[in-house]
Amino acid sequence: MPAVVWKGFVSFGLVSFPVRLHAAARNKSLQFHMLHKKDLSRVKEVFYCREEDKPLDREDIVKGFEVSKDEYVVVSQEELDKISPRTAKVMEIVQFVKEDEFDPVFMDKSYHLVPDGEISKSYALLLEVMKRQRHFAIAKVTMHNREHIAVLRPAAKEIMLHTMFFANEVQGSPVNLGQTPKFSAKEIQLATQLIEALTESFEPEKFHDQYEENVEKLIEQKQKGEPIKGTSFKRPAPVVNIVEALQRSLAASKKSSPAPKKARKGRSAA
Repeated sequence: MPAVVWKGFVSFGLVSFPVRLHAAARNKSLQFHMLHKKDLSRVKEVFYCREEDKPLDREDIVKGFEVSKDEYVVVSQEELDKISPRTAKVMEIVQFVKEDEFDPVFMDKSYHLVPDGEISKSYALLLEVMKRQRHFAIAKVTMHNREHIAVLRPAAKEIMLHTMFFANEVQGSPVNLGQTPKFSAKEIQLATQLIEALTESFEPEKFHDQYEENVEKLIEQKQKGEPIKGTSFKRPAPVVNIVEALQRSLAASKKSSPAPKKARKGRSAA
């Protein structure tokens, strides 16, 4: 089971219930190590004092906030814990929002928000009503030395929590799309048919990291002293006739789709 990253209460109105947070996802990738080019020995990061011109141990290091050029105020973790707001222990739901009005671009990290102990009626009720109403909850919670805004959303049998970026952290689109072009009925029809042909149930386990697999093959080839086999691909050709491109795409999608199995005829009863 993933480690508990936060423990406390969820509060909305006068209703509260104990919960804990577990990380719901984490990056997994091939890990490269930094090596000394000369002898391939491992290299470690060293903290260095500029003033004394010598390396430091971790216990010699403190946190400091720069208030002016080269002038710092030192702050300890104990002092930071002392001034933690209420949301360090009580996650406050401040509002609800309709599911289709929430922009996923604000989502950051994902967590399982589960009951701390036996499931309470309050937890189950909040989950059920958010499902029925198709609403998300917006909450405030303090963890990792920062107060976050978070969105709570109903999943199949639990509440999921996603920490959110603040509005000033979200980057606007770098492109102005301008006025929406006009589409012909044929273009709309073919694009709709192509989307429908490519629509299927989402199965996350079907997807994998092709780059990571290529790196694994590269390492295996180098271990065996084999020549490196590079990858190649054709650059997509610019679309000249969008209707023709849609028609060809639709035809290709039909060819690649498995043919439906014919039902066997059962024997007639005697």
